[in-house]
Amino acid sequence: MKLAIFDMDGTLIDSQVLIVGAMAAAFEQMGLTVPSRDAVLSIVGLSLPQAMTRLAPVEVDAAGIVALTDAYRAEFVAQRAATGGEASVPLYPGALAALQGLADAGWQLGVATGKARRGVDHVFAAHDIGRFFTTIQTADGHPSKPHPSMVHTALAESGVAADAAVMIGDTTFDIEMGRAAGVRSIGVSWGYHPDEDLRTAGASDILTHFDQLVPLLT
Repeated sequence: MKLAIFDMDGTLIDSQVLIVGAMAAAFEQMGLTVPSRDAVLSIVGLSLPQAMTRLAPVEVDAAGIVALTDAYRAEFVAQRAATGGEASVPLYPGALAALQGLADAGWQLGVATGKARRGVDHVFAAHDIGRFFTTIQTADGHPSKPHPSMVHTALAESGVAADAAVMIGDTTFDIEMGRAAGVRSIGVSWGYHPDEDLRTAGASDILTHFDQLVPLLT
């Protein structure tokens, strides 16, 4: 058996409009300077407390980070509802065909994401892709990326050795997590971190379109 593990935000789905909008609203609600779009996208993939710690001014204490995190969650849910739910967050072109192609080729598929499981379930329901995945690792039960816990658990649940698995993601956190777990790590160029950073982090390949994934792996 072989296992392909996918990041979600910036890899399978383009959620940047919701993320940037909710982050701006949360910072405004807390009376803080709103971080730039580039700064916000640079932390996508981290668990929320770690992300907020990077974005918030140094004078914000631990209680402030918790309050900022709660404000972001509330704003994200509100903006998602206002824009029509996860159906308004598109899959990247070719994502569905790539998932189907790997499944047809006998690969097991997994998710390793900084999202909470509730958010993942919303995406699955909106796009009917939950049926592809046999292992789902979320921020609820693991340390933040790039800690390898998500990948280690996905390997254990799937019964697949590290040398028969691959991690696919758009950020250096994904690449570093995969490498720390001993699996091949592939970057995608359509996400939130620059190609050069993905290469520096150790990506073995960088995809420019999902059409390249199935031929690369099969």
